[in-house]
Amino acid sequence: MIKIDAQVHAYERNHPGRPWAATLHGPAAVTGDDMVAAMDAVGVDAAILVSVFTMYQFDPSYALEIFAKYPKRFRVIKPVDPSDPAVVDTIDAWAATKGTVAIRIMLNRGVSEDAADPGINRVLAAAARHSLPVNLLCWGRLEQAKALAARNPNTRLVIDHLGLQQPFEPPTPPNPFSELPSVLALAKHENVVIKISGACTLSEQKFPYNDIWAPLARIFDAYGFERCMWGTDWTRAVELLTYKQGVEAFTLTDKLNDAERTQLMGGSLQKIYNWNFAT
Repeated sequence: MIKIDAQVHAYERNHPGRPWAATLHGPAAVTGDDMVAAMDAVGVDAAILVSVFTMYQFDPSYALEIFAKYPKRFRVIKPVDPSDPAVVDTIDAWAATKGTVAIRIMLNRGVSEDAADPGINRVLAAAARHSLPVNLLCWGRLEQAKALAARNPNTRLVIDHLGLQQPFEPPTPPNPFSELPSVLALAKHENVVIKISGACTLSEQKFPYNDIWAPLARIFDAYGFERCMWGTDWTRAVELLTYKQGVEAFTLTDKLNDAERTQLMGGSLQKIYNWNFAT
């Protein structure tokens, strides 16, 4: 079984050559080498490297450096700014960049709440022209995400982190799956897929996080495994669990059969992001 993590992050220590815009919860640095070592230790074959918005905003240069060093192990996603007049040019250039598979909009980071916003819809239209999926960080914005999906049926939208607000440190928030009905409602749009990323951080129990499986089963039923992608959201989750626990919660559970596990932990991702890992 090929295991591909749908979302990991890597970053250098803060330094003048590539200064941080802000500080993210986690270690002082998690380099590409560190990320590969963590993956190797638990048998993860590859990962989608999402350029860290908190530190690097819209600059994906460090993620691209890692891809250049480990082209077999990573593909790269960058955030884009819908308010930038040149955002379409940015997307055109990104689509032509080796190793890239998607873009990302941080909807809840100062982006317009209007589903008709011209900038957001320019991004979605430009992405569709290049067959680039658009990842949406949209907790608290699920109704907007649903409207965007309806307006842009030819754009593949990827809902980050189950569409649910997730903690950066303990404790788990009360009723972490309270917005699940809105997440399930998004599934009626066939152009929407969902990352089962960071799910373990929503558990109120210790490893193996048995309480997450009932709500996850409802998501699997609504979307089908072909529209679901497992991921750890490493390193955002580092203060809540180890990388090994984030992997083994899914590899060891009896809640998934072998076919479901294969699809969830890499099979669907390769189709959604058009990455044939075997080649």
